[in-house]
Amino acid sequence: MRGLVCLVLGALTVAVSGQFDTHQWADRSGIVHLFEWKWNDIAQECENYLAPHGFAGVQVSPPTENAIVLSPFRPWWERYQPISYHLNTRSGSEAEFASMVRRCNNVGVRIYVDLVINHMAAISTNGGTGGSTANAGGMSFPAVPYSVTDFNPVCSIYDYNNPNEVRNCQLVGLPDLNQGVQWVRDRIVDLMNKMVGYGVAGYRVDAVKHMWPGDLQAIYSRMNNLPTDHGFPPNARPFITQEVIDLGSEAITKYEYTHLGTVTEFRFSAEIGRAFRGHNQLRWLVNWGPEWGFLQSHLALVFVDNHDNQRGHGAGGDEVLTHKVPKNYKMASAFMLAHPFGIVRIMSSFTFNDGDQGPPQDAAGNLLSPTFNADGSCGGGWACEHRWRQITNMVGFRNAVSGTGLNDWWDNGGNQIAFCRGGRGFVAFNLEGYDLNQSLQTCLSAGTYCNVISGSKSGNSCTGTTVTVGGDGRANIFIAANAEDGVLAIHANAKL
Repeated sequence: MRGLVCLVLGALTVAVSGQFDTHQWADRSGIVHLFEWKWNDIAQECENYLAPHGFAGVQVSPPTENAIVLSPFRPWWERYQPISYHLNTRSGSEAEFASMVRRCNNVGVRIYVDLVINHMAAISTNGGTGGSTANAGGMSFPAVPYSVTDFNPVCSIYDYNNPNEVRNCQLVGLPDLNQGVQWVRDRIVDLMNKMVGYGVAGYRVDAVKHMWPGDLQAIYSRMNNLPTDHGFPPNARPFITQEVIDLGSEAITKYEYTHLGTVTEFRFSAEIGRAFRGHNQLRWLVNWGPEWGFLQSHLALVFVDNHDNQRGHGAGGDEVLTHKVPKNYKMASAFMLAHPFGIVRIMSSFTFNDGDQGPPQDAAGNLLSPTFNADGSCGGGWACEHRWRQITNMVGFRNAVSGTGLNDWWDNGGNQIAFCRGGRGFVAFNLEGYDLNQSLQTCLSAGTYCNVISGSKSGNSCTGTTVTVGGDGRANIFIAANAEDGVLAIHANAKL
């Protein structure tokens, strides 16, 4: 019997071990969260922008049919109120979803699905985006189907230091699924395997700390391998990242889920925002990583902001940086992309004035596509941070320095810092009220380099400023205190 137990545990270990692999192409990096984009628009973005600029993947909004919420008018959070597991939302149909995944995989951009399996919709009066009906109060969702026996008894979460309450009671009134019920597990596994069959590379699992780790292990272990006809190697397992908000003050910790997959590192978001808002000196970032209370690098999905905390939800409070503070946001994003720590995710937002406001939509509630300006930036109410030159070009920086460590750290004892990535890249930041004007070691070979923050390499010239590196690897680095961008970056692929 003991030997059988060991065999079972060994099989489970093999089943989940692959869930830490993002399956990104070797010359790519950076997952972009194209929040609330339509499937056809994402496919075009993969082909026309993301692949040519070296982005590795896209996190997409929940594709499962959700409740239609009319008050306030079609808010963003209706996507997190599932009515069925049909793949029919304002982003498009199931056929359009499958086409998007195929088209993005064809150009080397992986798709990661935001998966809502903790609960079902609390609002059902207007039906779902695919025409399904439900009775949330009666816990009846016939399009799955789920009935009252598939849910935990009704109770509310009042004490986040009570793990039983957090995992068995309703999050803001949402009917709480019991993942210990075999029927519930079967339906979730069917949903995940259907999307794996379409070629998705993995999942961002929503509200994970509200579910028991043992239940999730039972579900994850039954996922199918990724399909080889989408470019995945044989026996590849879907990537898993799990939303666990843990700033260190609650009973449930991120460490309870790291054996199952990677975890969203909210402490990273809070601390990087604090630093680049000027509330903590940049010099302290010298040991950025686990010494700050973060997970180990290979376990941490990291981000400057996400769709929740940029609206004041989730974690981080007023310290979280968003596109509304562009100079500091670009600096924080550049630091994240230049630093070797973590699996990076870039937020791509729509503009909003209040925390409930939904994405750009017409009078009937249909999603509007982003428009594109001559400089590549977005219009039509879309922020598209991933298309900001400074962020796009730092993805190129990250790709250029892949496989190197951090070395030759320099700081002024305050808010000016710089470091190298092996002999492949150099980056400097100035958050002081005075200019940075220093001769610094860049670790690069002699020559002239494009500052990729200010522009791009174009043939034998730069569209922005240049940096001249001497034979000793040193260069004069200048960042004015009042510069539009408080960061400068050069790398081997940007050498003239």
